Amino acid sequence: MGYQARFRVWRGSAEGGELRDFTAEVNEGEVVLDILHRLQATQCPDLAVRWNCKAGKCGSCSAEVNGRPKLLCMTRMSTFAEDETITVTPMRTFPVLKDLVCDVSYNYVKAREVPAFQPPADLGPGEYRMQQVDVARSQEFRKCIECFLCQDTCHVIRDHEPNKESFSGPRFLMRVAELEMHPLDTAEDRAEQARGDHGLGQCNITRCCTEVCPEHIQITDNALIPLKERVADRRYDPLRWLFRR
Repeated sequence: MGYQARFRVWRGSAEGGELRDFTAEVNEGEVVLDILHRLQATQCPDLAVRWNCKAGKCGSCSAEVNGRPKLLCMTRMSTFAEDETITVTPMRTFPVLKDLVCDVSYNYVKAREVPAFQPPADLGPGEYRMQQVDVARSQEFRKCIECFLCQDTCHVIRDHEPNKESFSGPRFLMRVAELEMHPLDTAEDRAEQARGDHGLGQCNITRCCTEVCPEHIQITDNALIPLKERVADRRYDPLRWLFRR
């Protein structure tokens, strides 16, 4: 049996906007994205919402539901009470283009700042050999769908716009950590790059990025904290310092 749910959806652009109230039918098994599509079909055909796969794998439909960063296609209506008003707003960390669609180009700028994997010059295609333990260490990080929910919830850039210049955010610090763990990567000191170029020191490991990850990647515990430890070892361990000198 369906029911009528109350929604508050943010409508507007970079110049400004407001939350508008809607009532929409909800049927068994539906997700928030289904309701937004129904609103587009019946009440506001110009509602802008980004989506692609509707299977939690493309990362396109990121937004905030009741103030929490979520994928709209993975947020089931059954998790809300029938008499609850559900508020849907765009990601707060990024500039709004229209309605629920944000300009996430900041993330692609930061992605280009991470040097690509650099294999040894004397190894040809098909000659890479790694121990399974080394494969397993970073396998988890390759599940990232780049929904940028971790970037959205990270208070370093969410609450402090000027930090975007010097801080790459958890998604790209995780990428640096993944490459730094790779035994065949020959790029120059990625841990030091994380400290200097990507602002690793600004991360204070609150684990908010881990909490919102739809792929359940342990970003903080398995990527950021180990990377911070390796940076600290290289800079402050007296034996390592002497060896570098």
